[in-house]
Amino acid sequence: ELIGQEALVRTLTNAIRSGRLAHAYLLTGVRGVGKTTTARILARALNCVGADGAGGPTAEPCGRCEPCVAIAADRHVDVLELDAASRTGVDDVREIIDGVRYKPVSARYRVYIIDEVHMLSRNAFNALLKTLEEPPEHTKFVFATTELRKIPVTVLSRCQRFDLRRVEPAELARHFTAVARQENAVLEPDAAQLLARAADGSVRDGLSLLDQAIVLATHGGEGGGAAEIAIDAELVRGMLGLADRDAICDLFEAVMQGGVAKALALYADLHRDGADPLTVLQDLLELCHAATRHKLGVEPELGAGAEAARLAGVAAPLAVPALTRAWQILLKGVEDLKDSPRPLASAEMALIRLAYASELPTPEEALRKLAETTEGGPRHAPPLSPVGGGPRAALSVATANPAATDRPAAPARAAEPRAAIRLARFEDVVALARAKRDIQLVQALEQDARVERFEQGSIAFSLVEGASPSLAQTLARRLQEWTGERWMVALTPGSTAPTLRETANAREAERTSGAQAHPLVRKVLERFKGARVIDVRTPESAASAPPPPTQADDDVGYIDLEPLGDDDL
Repeated sequence: ELIGQEALVRTLTNAIRSGRLAHAYLLTGVRGVGKTTTARILARALNCVGADGAGGPTAEPCGRCEPCVAIAADRHVDVLELDAASRTGVDDVREIIDGVRYKPVSARYRVYIIDEVHMLSRNAFNALLKTLEEPPEHTKFVFATTELRKIPVTVLSRCQRFDLRRVEPAELARHFTAVARQENAVLEPDAAQLLARAADGSVRDGLSLLDQAIVLATHGGEGGGAAEIAIDAELVRGMLGLADRDAICDLFEAVMQGGVAKALALYADLHRDGADPLTVLQDLLELCHAATRHKLGVEPELGAGAEAARLAGVAAPLAVPALTRAWQILLKGVEDLKDSPRPLASAEMALIRLAYASELPTPEEALRKLAETTEGGPRHAPPLSPVGGGPRAALSVATANPAATDRPAAPARAAEPRAAIRLARFEDVVALARAKRDIQLVQALEQDARVERFEQGSIAFSLVEGASPSLAQTLARRLQEWTGERWMVALTPGSTAPTLRETANAREAERTSGAQAHPLVRKVLERFKGARVIDVRTPESAASAPPPPTQADDDVGYIDLEPLGDDDL
């Protein structure tokens, strides 16, 4: 009667039939998959004597002989079950070591079942090692644990390990249906699937939920009720606080179509009916995952019949990139909801984000539109502006003509080569990097590079002290990506050429010092103590250029040097 553990059953069956029994078994897995139950079944299989009292170890214990009955009732003197969570010390293990020396009283094997064995202390494990390595022939150990990594490797190497897997939802549903039938209850298929999904692979958790559903559906009178109990999906959904599957599908369709108002109205109805906000988002996650599996041709395991048909209808108009983006948004919404002081509002915001994200293009569509826009631009790029031209001027070189974007993109011609970008000087390289929004590279080129030689396809420069030596490789890689040509970028030591930043600073200092030499400016500086020249502008730029952002308007004065004379001051 052990379900969902075929590999374990086959291995133990063959071991018992061939007489190749290990002295210690380790059963590991998540809670509720049957580790302790398997240990008890194994103890019965080793000690069963059959209905006639002459049988040996068997993979199918009879359940009627004295050892089977006593072990099932947990009263057999030779089958000892210990809880390591409450008995963790060396003294507790010493009792086991002392008892191992004695032969069984009435059974074939003395079996020690230690549950949650990972809770034993380090000293307790060390005390058990020798006995575990060379136990008597009449002693068997069966360990059960949910935390395999907490068990020392020295113990693991002395045991036969079995990993009990989660039970599949379909098998759990069949098992719950059979158990309900034994309890004089009828479990509908949809209700069984809901219980199986809520159990999350744990038989014990699912049986607890089934017992709760049976009690909830019971309508018996004082005599306890002999009538057959009916358990439907609506009852289980209300008991678990789950939202209606059709309503979840409607909500998912609404948000994936960008219908914000409709989605919020559907969510309000679900919340009014008692659905938990976290459960709603988790149901949307499950539906998104099932729809993605359906699009990829993988069985989604969300039921059959009408439910499977509805899932196919939900997944049909959606693309896999859109579903993966919805998964990320919902996953982030679930994380935010767990820590939010206002769960209802957090869930609504997650739905709003998902609805507006549905209107965004997929990465493939965005790249395709960008390629079409670029192909519609001019064939020959205009010359690059100098470094002082600003990012807007440089951007017009590297991107398409803005006027061309208003026209429909011309069809691409495969045989027409891309127009090459000609770089006449090092300042053009910096302008290209600024147009490509690589600000870090722009700063490095302006501050750290002392250019020794520049030609089309070849650059040689030295680095200032403390600069990153990987600048040359980075620049070569970027130029090949941007121009489509291979550039040779080399580092040459000892160059004394100024960097672009040093050149700009020197030019600015020269302009400032020239202005300070003007007689009128000298008189202003003498009259206003603490005054200094902060900017020098040409007549063409004086009207349009704003004042430096670091100065307040009350602290800045402007002097036009052309029309004024010394007497005008």
